[in-house]
Amino acid sequence: MGLTSRSLLFTVVFVAVLCVGLTVWLWPRLAGRGALPVLGRLGSILVTQLAIMSVVLLAVNSANSFYGTWGQLLGRYDRAPGQVTAVNDNTNASAAAVDVGKGGLIRPSGTENTEHMGLPDGPREQVGAVQSVRLVGRRSNVVEPAFVYLPPQYFQKQYERQRFPVIVAISGYPGGIDNLSKFLQIPKTASELQAQKKMQPTVIVMLRPTIAPPRDTECVDVPGGPQAETYFTKDVPEALRSAYRVGHEASAWGALGYSSGGTCALELAMRQPNAYPAAAALSADYKIKNDLTTGNLFGGGDEGKQREREHDLVWRLKNLPAPKVSVLVTSSKKGEKNLKETERFLKAVKEPMNASKIILDEGSHNFTTWRREIGPSLEWMSKQLVFPQDTNS
Repeated sequence: MGLTSRSLLFTVVFVAVLCVGLTVWLWPRLAGRGALPVLGRLGSILVTQLAIMSVVLLAVNSANSFYGTWGQLLGRYDRAPGQVTAVNDNTNASAAAVDVGKGGLIRPSGTENTEHMGLPDGPREQVGAVQSVRLVGRRSNVVEPAFVYLPPQYFQKQYERQRFPVIVAISGYPGGIDNLSKFLQIPKTASELQAQKKMQPTVIVMLRPTIAPPRDTECVDVPGGPQAETYFTKDVPEALRSAYRVGHEASAWGALGYSSGGTCALELAMRQPNAYPAAAALSADYKIKNDLTTGNLFGGGDEGKQREREHDLVWRLKNLPAPKVSVLVTSSKKGEKNLKETERFLKAVKEPMNASKIILDEGSHNFTTWRREIGPSLEWMSKQLVFPQDTNS
């Protein structure tokens, strides 16, 4: 039985109930004095507690996928990078400082620590830099923290008038932007890939998916509430273009995320292809539903039901014209819950949409798995983005 299988959980629940029943039944027989009755009472308590704790731990692990297989529980992880496989391909193609002053849409922030980014020591024109900023959403009326990774070329004289492609990286919920830098290691991985010429120089902005914490807004424009989709598709590009030398055309922009951040990336690309024509989603879901953390995201009545259907990506592919976007999705044959939905989504993809996948033999819903996927995902994303030909005048 697999570590996350229901059969294992039900079996352990049955054992726990049986242990409790046996303890109650045997307790009068173990009430005597002497070493054997005392050891019997201690043994029954210990076995019952272990059975109950096993149920709790299995249930928590099943809900959160901390460990996907027995091998992972025992510390045996496959750390080899995943391989990107094209599902369909409808294309024919095989030193100035950043202006982050007061009153602008990008403001300096001293509240986030950028020392854990994993970049090598050296001047920024050789190793790049990460800035901690606050991003002002003019339409969504929010101010959100962000890390902005700038490649070495951004500070080199020969690129001083050049604009750069952009990846908007989105963390899972309730994780913050630190998870993208410290645990997913995006700046470190991007720096290494660029040094190896496997990735073009790219600006990467790291954001969290919710703009109204602690509510999980799932990158949705909530009727009468937080306008998260507007923030990501309009406010974020506007703010970055106002302060950084980044591409003005959508062809230079892509979205990437893990878990609910991956869901956001897919939703943003498929709903707003003029903002993000490329998306990479690690362990994403393919539809958004209301729950205790989200509240009502779609409103009531028939309009609310229609809005909810439109956030079901398989429903969109079956009922609406497919957008002209390229997407990369990931899952695992063992240890990931989204494998069947991933396969269902990929089967629904149709022209002019392109899809690729990373399917690991074994992995689970955690950073150990996602670090195997982030390098190939960044390489894939770099191939989708057009290096802007326009220059900063």
